[in-house]
Amino acid sequence: LMRPLQGCRGRGVVVGTVTLCLAAGWALQTPGGVSIVVPQPNINATVAQNILLSVEYSCRGVATIEWKHVSSWGTTSIVEWRSGNYVNISTVYKDRVTTFENGSIQLRNVGMRDAGYYFVTVMEEHGTNAYGTIIVNVYEIIYEDLHFVAVLFTFLAAVSAILICFMWLCNKSLHLFQKKTTHKLTASTTEEIELETIEC
Repeated sequence: LMRPLQGCRGRGVVVGTVTLCLAAGWALQTPGGVSIVVPQPNINATVAQNILLSVEYSCRGVATIEWKHVSSWGTTSIVEWRSGNYVNISTVYKDRVTTFENGSIQLRNVGMRDAGYYFVTVMEEHGTNAYGTIIVNVYEIIYEDLHFVAVLFTFLAAVSAILICFMWLCNKSLHLFQKKTTHKLTASTTEEIELETIEC
């Protein structure tokens, strides 16, 4: 009873080893695959803000990463680089783009023209490609709200100045009234003293 079980177990080990060797051989012979993940496919930004177009790619060989921007103004190549090698940034984006090893880029000081679709392509040296897309919405700062805040602040400052002036006038009036009252009391006391002196 024990021998057939040992034979099955031995056969299972052999089959498992052969399967593992075949899988390893297939992985070595097959051109490497490439994959890409876009954690934030939609980005909202305001004018003059810095944004990070974040991706994560993986591939077996050396990858070339390329970013393009597509909007109503047309298609623009932003940057292309090979991991651990050259970086070719478009002159339009020369001072505004920073590249990262994981395939991400940072775009500084965005404007309304930066809104649109950003396409990233990761090309592996054996010819396998992977693609990712990020939609960027750029909004202007609403100056009407800032104008309202400025007008409200000015109004409150004017009301405060008027109240301070009113309090100062009230204080002066009260001080003058107290002075007159004290003067009258002094005059009355002097008259009483003079009357007493005359009576005496």
